[in-house]
Amino acid sequence: MDNRVQQVIKKLEHLPADRLSEVEDFIDFLSQRDREHHMRKDFARGAEASFQKVWDNDDDAAYDKL
Repeated sequence: MDNRVQQVIKKLEHLPADRLSEVEDFIDFLSQRDREHHMRKDFARGAEASFQKVWDNDDDAAYDKL
């Protein structure tokens, strides 16, 4: 196990139960935020493919140089 993980576990062992609940909530928040971030990136990649034909055309070529 990573040394940093062991250090965090030692710190957790000294927290009262109500604080452990707060830590667990924060961990859940971080996990949810990461999942949402990955989901947004995946959605953007999918949307980019859909809009490629619209974005990549001769009429709008001047905007590509901005």
